[in-house]
Amino acid sequence: MSKLAWAYEAPLRDMRFVLEHVLDAPAAWAACPAQAQLDLETACAVLEQGARFATGRLQPLNGPGDLEGCRLEPDGRVRTPAGFGAAYQAFVEAGWPALAGDPAWGGQGLGLLLDGLVREMLDACNHAWNMYPDLLHGAAATLAAHGSEELKARYLPRLVSGQWLAAMALTEPQAGSDLGLLRTRAEPRADGSLRVSGNKIFISGGDHDLSDNIVHLVLCRLPDAPPGTRGLSLALVPRLLPDGTRNSMSCEGLEKKMGIKASATCAMRYEGATGWLVGEPGRGLQAMFVMMNSARLHVALQGLGHAEMAMQNALRYALERRQSRAPGPRGEQAGAADPIARHPAIRHALLALQAQVEAARVIAARAGLALDLAEHHPEPARRAAEQARAALLTPLLKSQLTRLGFEGASAALQVFGGYGYVHEYGVEQSVRDARVAMIYEGTNEVQAADLVQRKLLGDRAAALQALLGECEAEAGACASAPGLEDFAQALRGQCDAARAALEALLAPRDPALLLALAPDVMEALWWLLSAWAFAASARAALRAEPADAAWRQGKLERMRYGACWLLPRASLHWNRIISGAPALPELHAAQ
Repeated sequence: MSKLAWAYEAPLRDMRFVLEHVLDAPAAWAACPAQAQLDLETACAVLEQGARFATGRLQPLNGPGDLEGCRLEPDGRVRTPAGFGAAYQAFVEAGWPALAGDPAWGGQGLGLLLDGLVREMLDACNHAWNMYPDLLHGAAATLAAHGSEELKARYLPRLVSGQWLAAMALTEPQAGSDLGLLRTRAEPRADGSLRVSGNKIFISGGDHDLSDNIVHLVLCRLPDAPPGTRGLSLALVPRLLPDGTRNSMSCEGLEKKMGIKASATCAMRYEGATGWLVGEPGRGLQAMFVMMNSARLHVALQGLGHAEMAMQNALRYALERRQSRAPGPRGEQAGAADPIARHPAIRHALLALQAQVEAARVIAARAGLALDLAEHHPEPARRAAEQARAALLTPLLKSQLTRLGFEGASAALQVFGGYGYVHEYGVEQSVRDARVAMIYEGTNEVQAADLVQRKLLGDRAAALQALLGECEAEAGACASAPGLEDFAQALRGQCDAARAALEALLAPRDPALLLALAPDVMEALWWLLSAWAFAASARAALRAEPADAAWRQGKLERMRYGACWLLPRASLHWNRIISGAPALPELHAAQ
């Protein structure tokens, strides 16, 4: 057996299919004056160039960067692996950071849907490298929404262009997800600036050599601030001050991590560093949520990128690797071994990965489109509805795509067998790199609690009711399409279960039990969305009439596999929600 190189072929055809036939994105762009210049051919040309950069510049750095890692020099500066800096400069010169940026600050204004598809490819080819520019859009959006005119004029053009990079400084040693425990202090000065002092940990890109300046957005407390999250403010603390001198901040250490070793995860110290208030005093968390929500969607795309990359390589391996005879017609000479892709267990693993990855891309793209419509659609009611849709999808995508990235990479490693456990085959790095996405930017358990407490119960599930209406409409459309009756039945079953579950959730209930059921709510709603994506993709495949009939048939078969083989997993979660569950017992130390 020859050794297959770990490689990536950008799923450009599937991306175009999602844009053109599943979501009809060109019609949505045409309805928004700010995006009316964007058409399908322009979007596909952008994606082709993004794929060329990802595969040509980033993928060759991925394995070597993992082995080399980052290092903290005696002068306190962090050095990234060989080639990372040159790749980033090429990224900036090509205008990629500005893709979704506001044209008022030098951006291209092409929207988050297109930007998200590009990010998926960057993450697939080099998750660790893409950690550095991944925070740029969220940092710029936070500053645009809450910064003073002076701060916006000074920093936004350089953030939007990517000339300067950004870092998000939330976590402290004593405070993980509980931000109310933060202790970093900010003391006002007579000139209007702040004196920021404190320690932060797990700061991605807190220091590095890719850009001269790094703009830190730091959660902190002003004097006499009340305890808890209501006492938090947000400060902009740059590595370089406006006069070009170095600010009083330093990287005290780099974390030695399981994965994404080429991403600098820093322990930062701010020693009376100069900063400026962003937004209102005591409302820092509200301002930071702009950046956090952007980051959560980007983290979801990291999971999708890993799942796509791992699936592609496992499929190539399974088609070449021969082992034993598979049941059923084969056509080889007697005694010949079959490719392991013909064995039912391997087919299950790869079909499940393919179906879930393709459905996840549709759902992620729908979230990107929702964000674009929420910002640009001329009708206020439509903007509000799309904003609610994006808010509902954010925790679902962050949780479920990161889980798919890790579990999908693990399933791909299983296809490789013992070779997958060896570094040179590539998949073990993907398993290690993908795992962190389930933890940072709000653990997946936090996402489940947020989904139930805020996104469902917060507005009596208005956004979910609207989603159910769209899903039921898709089921009706499939019922009218010859050959798609099974998709209609599967989607209707999920909608009926969701309505029964929603009634149970909205009834008076012990809050502790609701939180205990939060993981089931997360899983069940994801299967509802997947059922919609399977059905919508199947119907779009029939409408698309591609020149390659085999491509259409393959899409239909993968979506039908998802609807028939995967959706039954949802029943366990719906049943728990509808019928209730006993109270969780307390934990006791091991005897």
